Order: sequence, then C-alpha cells, then structure tokens
Amino acid sequence: MADTLIVSVSGLRGVVGTTLTPEVAVRYAAAFAETLPTGPIVIGRDGRTHGPLFAAAIADFFAACGRDVIDCGVAATPTVGIVVRQERAAGGMQISASHNPPEYNGLKLFSPAGRVLPAAAGAAVLERFRAGAPGPSPGGVTRGAVRQVDGGPAHVRLVTETVDVEAIRRRRLRVWLDAGHGAGSRAARLLFERLGCDFVIEGAEPDGLFEHPPEPTAENLAGMLPHIRHSAADVGFFQDPDADRLAIATAEGRYIGEEATLALCVEAVLGKNRGPIVVNCSTSGMAAAIAARHGVPCLVSAVGEANVVDEMLARGAVLGGEGNGGVIDPRVVLVRDSLVAMALVLERMAKEGPDATLENLALALPRRVMKKTRIDLTPNVQGPALAAGYGRVERAFARATASRLDGLRLDFAGGWLLVRASNTEPIVRLVAEAETEAAVDDALARARAALLDS
Repeated sequence: MADTLIVSVSGLRGVVGTTLTPEVAVRYAAAFAETLPTGPIVIGRDGRTHGPLFAAAIADFFAACGRDVIDCGVAATPTVGIVVRQERAAGGMQISASHNPPEYNGLKLFSPAGRVLPAAAGAAVLERFRAGAPGPSPGGVTRGAVRQVDGGPAHVRLVTETVDVEAIRRRRLRVWLDAGHGAGSRAARLLFERLGCDFVIEGAEPDGLFEHPPEPTAENLAGMLPHIRHSAADVGFFQDPDADRLAIATAEGRYIGEEATLALCVEAVLGKNRGPIVVNCSTSGMAAAIAARHGVPCLVSAVGEANVVDEMLARGAVLGGEGNGGVIDPRVVLVRDSLVAMALVLERMAKEGPDATLENLALALPRRVMKKTRIDLTPNVQGPALAAGYGRVERAFARATASRLDGLRLDFAGGWLLVRASNTEPIVRLVAEAETEAAVDDALARARAALLDS
C-alpha cells in the first residue's frame, strides 16, 4: 500500500511515523472538536502498539481545551459508540486502522448519537482539517478531567437483550474465536460467558501483534482454519482489529466468509421481527433474496457505514450492514458490531434444533459466487481518468443496467458488478457476483481490461 494519508468524511488513516504522527492526529482532533457541541468526548482504541501514543496526545489536547475526556482504553468500535450514547457525550473518536496492516493507524469519528459521523458532518471536519483551521486553543480555560470507563459490560448486556439467551445456554455450543490481537476479545469473553458457551479465544491479547494480515479474508485466515476442528468447536469466528466485522467458518474449518455473516443475521432477525433491511451496493444478493422470502424490502445504500445507517434511519430498518462482515442492529447501537453478529448466529444454531450445524445453515443460504479484486490508483486510474474508465466499463456491459449511486454498479442477467474507488485505501475495488464462477471471472476480466485501457 502507498504511504499516503487517507482523509475522507469517514475518518483518517495513515502510516505511523510518516504520514500519520501525533501532531497530525491532534490537528484532526482539533478540527473535529470545532464541530461538536459542549460536553465530554469519548476516546477508544484497538490493540495496535502505537494506539496509546495517539490516545494520550489526543486526550491531553482535549483536556487542555477544557473538555472532559472519557477514556475507554482498548475497546471495540461499537463499544465506543455505546459509551458515547450512554454518557451523553458530545462525540467520540476510535483510534484504529481497522483491517489495515500493522504500520497503519487512524481515527474514526462518532456523533453524539453514538453512530459513525454522517457524511455532511464528516465533510465539515474534513474542510477544517484541510484548511489548517487552528481549532480550540489549549490554555486559558479550566483543564478538563479524564476518567476511565469500561463499556464492555453495557455492550454485552445490550446484545444479550436481543437474543434468546436461555435457548443458547441450553445448546451449550462450543465456540472458537480468533480475536486477532485486537480490541474484541474482552467483550467477546463476557458475551460467551453470558450465553453459557464453552469457548477458546486465540489472539486474545490486544497488543496489535498480528499473527496474520488483519483483514478477515479466506486467504489471510487459511493458517488459522484448522484450529477450529482441532478445538472441537461448533463454529469458528474471526474478528478484525477493532471488532466491528466478523467472518465465520464451520466446525470443519470451512471458511464461509464475511458475506455470509450478514445473510445469516438477516435470516435470524427476520425470523422474529419482520421489517425492512438495508445493505450497501457491494453486498451479496443473498441478503436481498432472504428479505424477499420473508416478504420485506431490501434497500440499497452507497458503500460506507454512515450511508447504511442513514438509510436505516430513513426506512425504519430492523437490521442493516455491509458484506464485509459488518452487521448493524439498531436495538444495540448504530455501528457495525461483531458481538451482535456472533450472538445472532449462535441463536440461529440453537433455535434450529439440537443437531443443527453451521454447515447446514450455510448450505441453506441462497447460492451465489462472489469475487473481489483491486487495482492500485495510478495516474491512468484516478481523477478524470477514473471517470473515463467508468465510461469504458459501462460500454463494455452494454446490456446491463447502470447506477452511479457509488462508483459504477452494473446489474445484468444473473449478477452484478461494482467498480469504485476506496475511501480508506489508494485503490479501486472491483466486485462481481453471479450464479457461476465463470460468469464472475468474465465480468471481472472485462471490467479490468476496460478500466486500464487508456
């Protein structure tokens, strides 16, 4: 990945010590603080080794400006959202680079509602940051207080209120979790204990010393999959470093992926509570097929957690999420949440009967083939050149229905293709889904050739 500071309405990421320093982070925090109402600000972080450095610098700056600071320490991203809401804070910041490699860190911003900052509010922060606005000036005010809050127990309580705890306890499921040396292990342990599960947690120490690339993809997790069978577990879970995403594998160690996470959770929720669901435009059609089977609408948003949440609020959705393993349950918090996903999957396994397996639940999902690839941003694949590339791709799929909701999405008989620039990495993502692998490979090859044909 290029050593580039990625700044967008959804936050900031960069390589620590080069593009991202404590001074840059404080300047971004200052731009954020300028947009907030009065009140305390919540700070959390994942387990990366440089997290304490950034947390200390940002907390000291806020306190010097007279703001009280609520420090969650190492905490999952959804936990930070819950603490913002419960403490009636002015806003919050999670210090994390999510699935990026260990040399990266970043900042994600929360509104007073405990959700990821909406696009308009994020744009206001971005404008101030890019303009070099000085922000609040330390000094001349009473220094704010800094206090510690452990949001994990409240998070677990909210999650368990949404599922049939007794049914799960009766099943006595054995769970294997790779917490990835990130922020999710502590709350996950509390959750499994509350649900009466036997469990094994690997990578539990939140020290950021990743044993594999942190994005929970099949390729990155291949070396971990045999551990599930060796542990005699009923299910294997994989969290990303800030624990807002979840990938899943069967008892035999078969990776069923991140896309299946949302589909399984949609089935679990709609089986109890009918209502609209919301997914983004790069999410598998499995969720839409399940919604149709339950007779409820599946609405589509632009990519990005904030966009999904906006659409959920507008439509009164009972569940939302993204195909990257991010599940959003409004009963808990309007943030992607791996704990919600784990609880819903365990409930499905428990309620399907004493012999139900994850393998059977996965095989019952609508059958789709999806592949994802990426192209590095280069002079001929960015800015006006990228827009021209979209046009060439659209012409290459002349019979498809095109949408420019986010990048370029093309819906064709039996499948779809999405081409869009990432908000968090200097790449263009290509995603295709169809009924056969050959159709997916053909769509990706045609799109890639058209995009690079300058």
